[in-house]
Order: sequence, then structure tokens, then C-alpha cells
Amino acid sequence: MMPRVAILISGGGSNMVTLVKAMHMGAIAATPVLVLSNNPEAGGLAKARDLGVETAVVDHRPFKGDRAAFDAAMLAVLQKAQPDIICCAGFMRILTAEFIDHWAGKMLNIHPSLLPKYKGLNTHQRAIDAGDKVAGVSVHVVTSELDGGPVLGQAEVEVRESDTAEDLGARVLVQEHILYPQVLANFVKRDD
Repeated sequence: MMPRVAILISGGGSNMVTLVKAMHMGAIAATPVLVLSNNPEAGGLAKARDLGVETAVVDHRPFKGDRAAFDAAMLAVLQKAQPDIICCAGFMRILTAEFIDHWAGKMLNIHPSLLPKYKGLNTHQRAIDAGDKVAGVSVHVVTSELDGGPVLGQAEVEVRESDTAEDLGARVLVQEHILYPQVLANFVKRDD
């Protein structure tokens, strides 16, 4: 039986769409079973439904100041879908160690920098400000250290002198859409 994949999003869901399409086409030997968002207005939710994937929302706002309760609510929704793998795809919440430990070794994240450089936010501007000649994207296993788990794949993007953070981000996003499906396909194969 193919592994079941749940995808966590907060926004437009472009990486989620590439993962779901790759699973539907057979490029990834897995089945998308749920797209879960912390944002009820996330544009990716409608895209997931259009692709025939069940969706759910656990709005983080009512849990202000109580990350453990938010994570427990997320976990309850995920357990109903029974995923084997969790893919964070633009999910903009920091998860508790307890949540991450529940999915230890089975949770991936995509991050728009060449880790270990530029963990956290504003990665493109930070690369430009540092004078980097190369930026990029990493897919890594999620651990309780923010953007600190083992890196499973990276793609480089040239930083141009004229780049704004938006310019660089747009070129990195193109590579994200190529890299994440490749890494997930390999990740699934390792468990065969």
C-alpha cells in the first residue's frame, strides 16, 4: 500500500499543488490524503479541493499563547486522516517538540535558503544583504531545532546584483517546485 501524505500549508499552496500533482501522476509513489491549514483564508485550500484532496483547518488564532493546545488540535485532525508522512509546504507556524516527536523521521519541510544558512524568515533579503553569490532552497527532515534537521536535498539559484528579495524569491520558488517532489519521491522509496 502506498504511503499516505498530509500536507500542511498557511497560504497559496504552490508547493502543495506540485506535490499533489506529482502524486496523482505517479511520479511520487504516495497518496495525498489531507491538506491542513492554520489559516481559514489560505488560497491553497481551494486548490487542494479542486485537486480532489480532503482539506481541514485548525485556525491558530483562538489558541493565542497556547501552542501545545494548537498542536494537540492539529494532531487530532491529522490522526483521523492517518498519514504516514507529513509535508510542511509554506506552513508558517512553529510546532512544539511534542508534535514533532510524534512524527519523528516522517515529517519534511521546504525552506527557502541553503541551510544551514538563514534559518527562519526573510531568507532572500538576508542572502542579498550578506553579498551571497548563490542562494537557494533546502528540503529537510523536521526536528525540534528550527530549520535544523538533516537536509535531504538542495537547489542553488544565482543571486544577481540587481535582485530584490522578490526577484530572488521568484527564481527560488521555481526550484522549490522541482526539488520538493524529487525529495519526497526519494523519501518514499527509502521505506519500500
